[in-house]
Amino acid sequence: MLPPNAPSNKKKIINDPLYGFISIPDDLIFDVMNHPYLQRLRRIMQLGLSNLVYPGAQHTRYTHVLGAMHLMTLAIGVLRRKGQEISAEEERAARLAILLHDIGHGPFSHALEYDIVHGISHEEISGMFIDRLTKIFGEDLRRAQLIFSNQYSKPFLHQLVSSQLDMDRMDYLNRDSFYSGVSEGIIGTDRLIEMLSVHEGQLVLEEKAIYSVEKFIVARRLMYWQVYLHKTVVAAEYMLIHALRRAKYLAQQRTRLFASPALELFLANDVTKEHFLNDPKYLDAFAQLDDHDIWGAIKVWQYHEDQVLSLLCSSIIHRNLFKIEIATHPFSPDRIALEKEFVKAQMGFSSADVDFMVYHDLLVNKAYTQGKQSIMLLNKYGELVDLPRASDNLNISALAKPVEKYFLAYPTYH
Repeated sequence: MLPPNAPSNKKKIINDPLYGFISIPDDLIFDVMNHPYLQRLRRIMQLGLSNLVYPGAQHTRYTHVLGAMHLMTLAIGVLRRKGQEISAEEERAARLAILLHDIGHGPFSHALEYDIVHGISHEEISGMFIDRLTKIFGEDLRRAQLIFSNQYSKPFLHQLVSSQLDMDRMDYLNRDSFYSGVSEGIIGTDRLIEMLSVHEGQLVLEEKAIYSVEKFIVARRLMYWQVYLHKTVVAAEYMLIHALRRAKYLAQQRTRLFASPALELFLANDVTKEHFLNDPKYLDAFAQLDDHDIWGAIKVWQYHEDQVLSLLCSSIIHRNLFKIEIATHPFSPDRIALEKEFVKAQMGFSSADVDFMVYHDLLVNKAYTQGKQSIMLLNKYGELVDLPRASDNLNISALAKPVEKYFLAYPTYH
């Protein structure tokens, strides 16, 4: 046992399966990492329900943000070596900004982002959490907030946190590839970081990195179709979305539902951005929400007397997922109506109920968005060239165009 007032060793190392040993550089970052707001990310899976397809995809958002912070350290070291002036305070703030960039994610992240709350993004909620942490930890967090929100005087620091070539994407592509086992997502992170530079305050890549960044864009496109937008994952996520919608509908009809206190608050109310801005209890409750709230609820809801909620939850728990069809064109209203009529006839659902059972929507895969913080290459003459124009790979120009696919999902009965 340590004697009273003995100094504690906060300069720890963490063994990461991707990078080996990650060092925690100072006491402040150690304390922020151990704050309950960040520890909550240990209980939120990075890939949501993707483990229903790839059983190894069990990693958390906490491991991701630690990895992204490690890459931020490497990137700042490269930029300093190339003559870019970055103070120790700015380095700490950039590390904190990337460490906290996902702190506003809710359980199952994007799948439930517009059902747990309305009209407020996880980025905005992250900003609110960082504001609170600023009151606890002071000036370093204020600077991190400025970098996070792109209000700091050096734009490239924000671009290291959020852009089309940020440390967030560099970590999650390799990490998600590693845990899912989908090797197409592997990118040359070391070379990409080594080729980073700054031109007139903006983050750029040296031209000789062109083949590495081409692979980065292609890997992102492949990971979307094979993991993030895998059709079975989409079916499972939409089932979960509609289970929560059904639960919310029942809760607002005063039907008794099992739920943790935090989840109950978001089921009983249509929580909007104004609620977060006007009453601190909503951010307090959000800070208590994680994947366990949802799993605990649906394990109980599978036995609920409401047939729609019960069927959705038991199907998720037992992985009896709905059939899903993917097409390059929208499904016709007649086809959608046919599936709804079939479900009504088989299960005896009403027309209103069947909307919770048959889903159709658009899937969009944008590997690279031209014109939005484009990836710029710096050639040996000091000129900047947008990636698609610099590339001799015709696929890059094609990848700059979003690919749209349509899906129709519905229960099947034998």
